Amino acid sequence: MQHPGFFRRAGPFPLRDIAVKVGALLTREEDGMRMIEDVRSLRDAGPGHIAFFDNPKYAEQLAGTAAGACILAGANVQHAPRTAATLAAPAPYQAFVRALYLFYSDALRSKAAAEDARGALVHPTARIDESAIIEPGAIVGREATIGSGTTIAAGAVVGYRVVVGRDCYLGAGATLMHAIIGNGVIIHPGVRIGQDGFGFVMSTKGHMKVPQIGRVIIGDDVEIGANSTVDRGSLSDTIIGEGTKIDNLVQIAHNVIIGRHCVIVAHCGIAGSAELGDFVVMGALSGVLDHVKVGSGAQIAGMAHCKNDVSPGARMGGTPARPFKEWAREVAAIRQLGRRARPPMRISQPLDKRDE
Repeated sequence: MQHPGFFRRAGPFPLRDIAVKVGALLTREEDGMRMIEDVRSLRDAGPGHIAFFDNPKYAEQLAGTAAGACILAGANVQHAPRTAATLAAPAPYQAFVRALYLFYSDALRSKAAAEDARGALVHPTARIDESAIIEPGAIVGREATIGSGTTIAAGAVVGYRVVVGRDCYLGAGATLMHAIIGNGVIIHPGVRIGQDGFGFVMSTKGHMKVPQIGRVIIGDDVEIGANSTVDRGSLSDTIIGEGTKIDNLVQIAHNVIIGRHCVIVAHCGIAGSAELGDFVVMGALSGVLDHVKVGSGAQIAGMAHCKNDVSPGARMGGTPARPFKEWAREVAAIRQLGRRARPPMRISQPLDKRDE
């Protein structure tokens, strides 16, 4: 069964009206009556969707997009496919955020967990398998689904339309919002999943909040340690692949994609839209910057920080991260410099006092 989504979508709207609302110029007047149903990323968009382009790193996605319309700078209009109507804007991302406001005005705030439950902790519309255990004080929201053999511990919250699979465990005080969880998933106490990603359009006049309309998708047999956080996607989904193990106090930002059977140790941070392949290992206190891709089988040493893409199977260390052997040689060289014997200091001898 297809999930109905978490937010109410307005529209469709004619492209001419969208252009006016977002402050962009429609470059071909004949496209003005084209109907747009939704917003999408360049990679996921189809003929009924509007996307945006504002980062040269995604030039290839722009060239291959199937989007019906695209917001971009005037200088980049020529690079868009002829199949896409183009809207020129001086600040494309800001204009696209206005389009998000138009289609998803209710996404600026997360959905209430027990909306319209009249004080009940378990909403009457929730679908809970008879073998599931709901401990005292747990909240299960409207239209949520809990699979067989799953335990929702005391004080935990399962939000609106959240799906939790079979044989899962949601620890005390943990919260699930805007998320779809697979089977055999263990979520330890205090974990926060599905809250807003940290998305703002910065300017000298203030910071415009970006509606976060994506979800969190967690595969089978994932384990997430206490007090870790997984933000929902801003436009696409935040995804954690099957079998991945995440330690305590880890931050996973919006739109992050983590592959299968990764190991992420405590105090790691993975920034927005970063991608990890399968079987990636991240040591404690390490990090990955936004939009960086880490190849399958790569190992990131503790306290290392990746600001550039990492090749599959690479071993990286240091800040900024570089190949492990290179980093180890640098550390050894610095250690030797510190141990190098210094020449003895010459101390001037005081002049003897003359006899008076």
